[in-house]
Amino acid sequence: MSTHLVLQGAVGSVRVLRRDGRLLVEKRMRDRTRHDTEVTALRALQGSGLPVPEIVSVEPGAILMTLLPGERLDAGTPDARVAALRTSASLLRRLHALPVPPGLPGAPDDALIVRRYRDAGGPPLPLAIPERHPEVFCHGDWTDANVLAVDGEITAIVDWEAAHAGDPMRELSRAAWGAAQKDPRSFDALVEGYGADPAEARAWAPIHAAELWLWFRQAGPPEYFERLTAQLRRWAG
Repeated sequence: MSTHLVLQGAVGSVRVLRRDGRLLVEKRMRDRTRHDTEVTALRALQGSGLPVPEIVSVEPGAILMTLLPGERLDAGTPDARVAALRTSASLLRRLHALPVPPGLPGAPDDALIVRRYRDAGGPPLPLAIPERHPEVFCHGDWTDANVLAVDGEITAIVDWEAAHAGDPMRELSRAAWGAAQKDPRSFDALVEGYGADPAEARAWAPIHAAELWLWFRQAGPPEYFERLTAQLRRWAG
């Protein structure tokens, strides 16, 4: 077995290995909850028809899985990215229609997010928690970095360590709001591709903004935090 390529390391380390003549992905995570969540989610998704890696083996802190083809959506042109995001929304809807596997963590505590944001002195935002829908199987981090494609066709959905049982509209809105920070067209592309009410999706935006602000405040980098703070101040104004 030999290391072929290091892919990323946001939550630990991810690398491609060659074993028995084929390329596999090894993902190591220090956080046991995230490790166990990814294993639970991927095992539940086998046979679902969604393009997700297949688990080859699991060890404490490490998951070995198949390598799927494709590039991150943000690797393409702006127009190709928006088109692929729209296509990905139908897969997100299919995920939300699957049974929630036992053992997944619960939804984020939005009341706690609001309280922490206000206690930390974040810029004023209209922080009202929208009416909730029944909980579904959520990916937890549906972004253009975690969806892969080849020539516009979605070939892989990766990084399931934040999967949880949660509100489908909250997840869609988070994906759409986050993607719109790069290109405003992304919001409508995801919401329309999913078949949701844009107004309902936008109602969640202040919660996502507060959550992201708290993340950057703790983890940085400082320039991202300062940029987002300025953006939220303009929003409040």
